[in-house]
Amino acid sequence: MSATVGSLAPSFSLVDQDKNTVALDDLRGKKSLIVFIPFPFTGICDDESCAIRDQLATLNGLDANVVVITCHAVPVAKKWSDENGFTFPVLSDFWPHGVVATAYGAFNEDVGGANRLTFVLDADGIVRTVIDSGALSVGREFDEYVTALGEIG
Repeated sequence: MSATVGSLAPSFSLVDQDKNTVALDDLRGKKSLIVFIPFPFTGICDDESCAIRDQLATLNGLDANVVVITCHAVPVAKKWSDENGFTFPVLSDFWPHGVVATAYGAFNEDVGGANRLTFVLDADGIVRTVIDSGALSVGREFDEYVTALGEIG
């Protein structure tokens, strides 16, 4: 089953780059961006995540959480996060491999990683918007996040 607009986002509990457990329930009470990326250390994923890093104050001003989810192991998430100075959680959906990405309908079996999808949630964990770049080779625009979060009351 995939996460669709109007549905309750699938529950998850994953470990971040610092080995802290982050669950969907921890995000409730604020709007949230659940950002799936295919591959750390690649140009498009780096560009998208660095845009979030550079404009995190904008997201905070919209009362929003942000988590990035990769199907890579925690040490990969840690190195990538440290090298890029990320202060938001980078969650590892490594084992069982891609189970959260699959629950959201974001897992791409052909590449063994997530498709480039972002789920915009309201404070109750309801999916309000799904931002899909349309292809692994196309990045999402940061402004789409701002627009989608701004549309949530």
